[in-house]
Amino acid sequence: MDATELGAWLRLSLTPGIGNTGARQLLAAFGSAQAIFEQDAGTLRQFGSDRLVDALQTEPAALAAQLQATLDWLQGADNRRVVTLGDAGYPSALLDIEDPPSMLYMLGALNPWAPPATNNRAVCLGIVGSRNPTPQGESNARQFAKVFGEAGLCVVSGLALGVDGAAHDGALLGGGSTIAVVGTGLDRVYPKQHLALAHRIAQQGLIISEFPLGTPPLTANFPKRNRLISGLSQGTLVVEAALKSGSLITARLAAEQGKEVFAIPGSIHSPQSRGCHALIKQGAKLVESAQDVLEELHLPYVSALLPASNDEEEQAPEDPLFAAMGFEPVSLDALQARTGLATAELQARLLSLEMAGEVARLQGGLFQRMATT
Repeated sequence: MDATELGAWLRLSLTPGIGNTGARQLLAAFGSAQAIFEQDAGTLRQFGSDRLVDALQTEPAALAAQLQATLDWLQGADNRRVVTLGDAGYPSALLDIEDPPSMLYMLGALNPWAPPATNNRAVCLGIVGSRNPTPQGESNARQFAKVFGEAGLCVVSGLALGVDGAAHDGALLGGGSTIAVVGTGLDRVYPKQHLALAHRIAQQGLIISEFPLGTPPLTANFPKRNRLISGLSQGTLVVEAALKSGSLITARLAAEQGKEVFAIPGSIHSPQSRGCHALIKQGAKLVESAQDVLEELHLPYVSALLPASNDEEEQAPEDPLFAAMGFEPVSLDALQARTGLATAELQARLLSLEMAGEVARLQGGLFQRMATT
């Protein structure tokens, strides 16, 4: 794409009042972004009001600076690219959603849509959830994603704190690929805590944004990008979510797009599980293991990648402290009452289990046993 063509696409995306739907209508009528701006007012008036015609015939004030910034960004590294609705490298899965973006900015090594696409049959799975998950929820996201990465799936998420970050990390740990769909321009990383993770994703996966360079982390942009997470994915797994959360927006969009929705159940006492329970009531697939997802998507799996159990393990006596804890959050006083252990001994054992990653310390002085996926 040369500078003139890129400038026309940027102008179309920056023109107020057009939006993705209007852009598609104009492109269908005139064939290219450049051709749109070659039309006279009378021709353009067939597609909208006088105000819209005036907007199309007035060059946006920010266009020149935005074009130069984009050209400079593209020249900064060979893993940066811009694709438009007219490009063969545009993700075909997004063409089926209600509001596909007219432009996408991409950063990374993964390019599954570029012709010839040697990995165009790769299955993408969205993993979303709370920005403030429980330790178990964060562990589930990472471990499930690791198995999916080992099984050859591409994990799609939003680079947010909590479940999103754990999902990206798990996929990379499993040697797989991952796509981060972000709500800012690609010349910045948000949140800043994920700067190192973003660099890893760029080396082994892909970061995508529909927002122009320089776009800050505006609140309204994050729900908007969720349709791309679900749109790129054959299914979406919700790990933990409150009843009012962006993760439920992603799940709803996935269902509307005809995609599978999966949810991991949790404690009936945890606010972070109520969104997943609501999804299950509405027909989402209840997930207890990564194998559940792979089977539902009709994908082959390698048993060595999945949690194994045998009769010897199942018959092994359980630590009495674990038995007393169960899998619900529990206070020190309650554990002491259940086990009869002295306070010092109980605290020492809990600390040892916490350091081993088998018990998590929660807010409010609570403890919770960590289950494996």
